[in-house]
Amino acid sequence: MSPNLTFDAWQRAGSQLAGVLDSSSWWLGDWLVYGKDHYADRYQMGIRTAGLKYQTLRNYAWVSRRFQMQRRRATLTFQHHAEVASLPFDKQEKWLDEAERNGWTTKQLRNAIKAVDHVDSLGAARSVPAKQLALPGSRIEWWRQAAEHSGVDFDKWVLVTLDSAAGQILEHDEEIAALSA
Repeated sequence: MSPNLTFDAWQRAGSQLAGVLDSSSWWLGDWLVYGKDHYADRYQMGIRTAGLKYQTLRNYAWVSRRFQMQRRRATLTFQHHAEVASLPFDKQEKWLDEAERNGWTTKQLRNAIKAVDHVDSLGAARSVPAKQLALPGSRIEWWRQAAEHSGVDFDKWVLVTLDSAAGQILEHDEEIAALSA
């Protein structure tokens, strides 16, 4: 690196390197898929020659197979796609749409999916009455529109959104300390 590198240039370089790193996961996955499809009897030798861990490559290939090129979201990372790869097609699309719309990190996407799964597993029978909050009706209507737009039941949407907000806050204790200082 040049000793005269400006902060902006250094920051740009980091962003570009991160893009290359993310793209390489797709490239390696596609490479393995191609090798397995075209050289089934010899692709293991290619993997050994490349010096890469087979399990990691298999994970890349599995995600690559689940997301053909036209379904890959340029605005989301390979890891976003990996988070939803095990879900049915319609759920993959729904969660990737949500991640794009909300600008979620991979961790936020994972937490949102877990929160909905958790709510689904609890069921209505295990719900506990909670303290009621006085909220402006316009806010509730706005939230209902957001839930409907997301294709999620309103109660689940509220829980997922609050869980996501709580996760963000609890993950950034130092930021909270700075805000309250």
